[in-house]
Amino acid sequence: MKKRKFGLALSLVLAAGTILGACGKDADTTSGSGTDAKKDDFTVAMVTDIGGVDDKSFNQSAWEGLQEFGKKNNLEKGKSGFDYLQSKSDADYSTNLNRLAREDFDLIFGIGYLLAEPVKEIAAQRTNTEFGIVDSVVEADNVASITFKEHQGSFLTGVVAGLTTKTNKIGFIGGMDGELINKFEVGFIAGVKSVNPKAEVFVEYAESFGDAAKGKAIASKMYGTQNVDIIYHAAGGTGNGVFAEAKEIKAKDPKKEIWVIGVDKDQAQEGFIQDLNKSITLTSMVKRVDLAVADIAQKAKDGKFPGGEVIEYGLEENGVSIAPTKDNVSEEALKAVDEWTAKIKNGEIEVPKTRDELKNFKF
Repeated sequence: MKKRKFGLALSLVLAAGTILGACGKDADTTSGSGTDAKKDDFTVAMVTDIGGVDDKSFNQSAWEGLQEFGKKNNLEKGKSGFDYLQSKSDADYSTNLNRLAREDFDLIFGIGYLLAEPVKEIAAQRTNTEFGIVDSVVEADNVASITFKEHQGSFLTGVVAGLTTKTNKIGFIGGMDGELINKFEVGFIAGVKSVNPKAEVFVEYAESFGDAAKGKAIASKMYGTQNVDIIYHAAGGTGNGVFAEAKEIKAKDPKKEIWVIGVDKDQAQEGFIQDLNKSITLTSMVKRVDLAVADIAQKAKDGKFPGGEVIEYGLEENGVSIAPTKDNVSEEALKAVDEWTAKIKNGEIEVPKTRDELKNFKF
């Protein structure tokens, strides 16, 4: 499988493509072949994981990307434009993908690595349909695999956390323990330890991306008995419980300094406490799923679908970063983020992405 990187400059993505008038759908159009023929009546849809389209994180970002793509191309929500199906359980993944394929959508995204096998299965059955898989790799000519360097963005949030903590005890809550979320965990720990070797990072996995109650319970333990003052979550909808717990604690004791680091989107608003007119979101690791989805959709509409390729977005491609909202980040931490960003981009350091690599990383 070919692998290449695409820049993710917003202006280029939003300006891409010429809007053409609809002129009837050709049911015999061959997809997944990288043809240069443009489609005038292009349709695109996505299937969420169990976190749901309003998880205020990963799925929501992808849906916002499709909405923006639809707006720029004069498409309407629905079967003749852009749409989504929400999965309530793992069993829904293949069913939802197949349903969208039967409804003749030109491009169908599976949002999240949990949909990799279902995408592989349905793509093999529907070879004239184009598919995109986010956060995994499916080797098929009609599938574009979208990946990110989450460890790089997580390293930068770790720098912020390491320079902000007062207790030197920091938490990481992951959704499901595996190769993908380990990149968030490992990059974060490397960032923390690079600027604050004395800090201790507590790690726990909820084993779900849609269990807010479990996220709240783990956060309660970390903020309470473990004296953690900052928690970074990479847990989708489960992370909503982390915000809920932190906001409750802060509301009861406004002087207590506790923070949450969000993920995928700028989650400053998720941590906002109305009565205090303050957010307990320290920063967020922004992963531009929205722009990646819009980018691939535009390429597919323009007849340049990168089927069979792995498209990777990192710091150099503006695919990961800390959030634009920086109200709670100190000048010292912001300066350090800039310095470490430069080191990563120029190859001075290689951010670890596995636990084995972390063991050999020099802090």
